[in-house]
Amino acid sequence: MEFLAGFSALQITVAAIATLGAAFIRGLTGFGFGILLVPVLALAITPVEAVLALNIMAGLLALSEIRYVLREAERSALTIGALVLLATLPGFMLLDATPPAIARLLIALVALSAFVAVLLPRRGAHLPGRLTTGLTGISAGLLTGFAAMPGPPVVPYYVGRDIPRTTAKASMIGIFGVAAMAGIGSGAVVGVLQWRIVILGLALFPLVMLGNWLGSLAFGRVGDKAWRIFVGVVLAAAAGAALFKLL
Repeated sequence: MEFLAGFSALQITVAAIATLGAAFIRGLTGFGFGILLVPVLALAITPVEAVLALNIMAGLLALSEIRYVLREAERSALTIGALVLLATLPGFMLLDATPPAIARLLIALVALSAFVAVLLPRRGAHLPGRLTTGLTGISAGLLTGFAAMPGPPVVPYYVGRDIPRTTAKASMIGIFGVAAMAGIGSGAVVGVLQWRIVILGLALFPLVMLGNWLGSLAFGRVGDKAWRIFVGVVLAAAAGAALFKLL
């Protein structure tokens, strides 16, 4: 039975529940929206539809937080964001050419890689070199196009350093906002951005705002150590759930 823009009632229900939960985590951690939501959405709709719907919601959310990003983000976010813009389209073209079953498996593995990266020893507060920053931006762009997940390289870049969590969160939000816009543009260029996906993203956006607001309230009540531990738990849960559903 079709319910909204050609999607079934079951698909909409799964999308709504997953969106609310992922938005809460995003409000608390500054990331995790794509890592948590895309693997679940990609089991209810096609991976391409999941990535585009996610980018629409994430792009709108980032626009609502632009003042926070400009005030708190690290300057490195500008460099990484620019590289994300350049590398997103090739990643999306790869997704469009990949069979859905293989794409779902690769997306789950991307989520797992983010958890492994966060487990690496923490570094000092110093800014990484140009090579590390460049590779982070390019890989984040490719993963934005392929899985709407710029997080696996970006999260360790900021969370893995001894910098204030407010700086880390704002920097990640800024980059993920740029990534979302690049993902939407890539979908339009490739010709797979359909109106029904736009409608789905817009219909779910109020849940994104609600979940993100609740998560932001929780962000102000936890310490740095608890926040970093929660980041690792979220990544582990996302990767484990995605792999479990595939198997």
